[in-house]
Amino acid sequence: MAGAARRASGVAVALVVVMFAGAAAAAVYEVGDKAGWTIMGNPDYTAWAKSKKFHVGDTVVFTYMKQFHNVMAVSKASYKGCDASKPIATWSTGKDSVVLNTTGHHYFLCGFPGHCAAGQKVDINVLASSAAPSESPAMAPAPAGSSEPSAAGGSGSAAAAPSPHANAAPRTGAGSVAATIAASALSLVVAAVLA
Repeated sequence: MAGAARRASGVAVALVVVMFAGAAAAAVYEVGDKAGWTIMGNPDYTAWAKSKKFHVGDTVVFTYMKQFHNVMAVSKASYKGCDASKPIATWSTGKDSVVLNTTGHHYFLCGFPGHCAAGQKVDINVLASSAAPSESPAMAPAPAGSSEPSAAGGSGSAAAAPSPHANAAPRTGAGSVAATIAASALSLVVAAVLA
């Protein structure tokens, strides 16, 4: 009976470890917080982005009125020059989630005329985590059930967003580092319980 209780206790501890590892793996940020993705009220997206610490696996959500705005992932040069003519990816659903799957700068702007120049652009810098090796900058596919980016504009059926850099590696899964750590911890707990 004591062995069964010890095993049950070990499994409970393992489940808690897995739950916390998954929860710590990613955060969701609303771009512009309560203001959303807009030019109304002149939100300061530079200050907003600098006030956050983005990590691999985090999601940024762009919420806006789709009749008046969109979201474009662009190169650094296009970001600096507010050039919406060569987007890497475009979203236009009004509630777009983008998973940041690699470290480095991710540049976004609104492609409606004059909006970028009015400040509707954001440079999101994803920091290297001490728990994972640094990766090349890229964007991940949108989570299942949300809009998929399309270089042609709007919501499309692409399997993954184009990468802003040619050397970007595709994402292997949300929270894959945390999942690996959790699985290792789980196997150690189970081994200790069964020993």
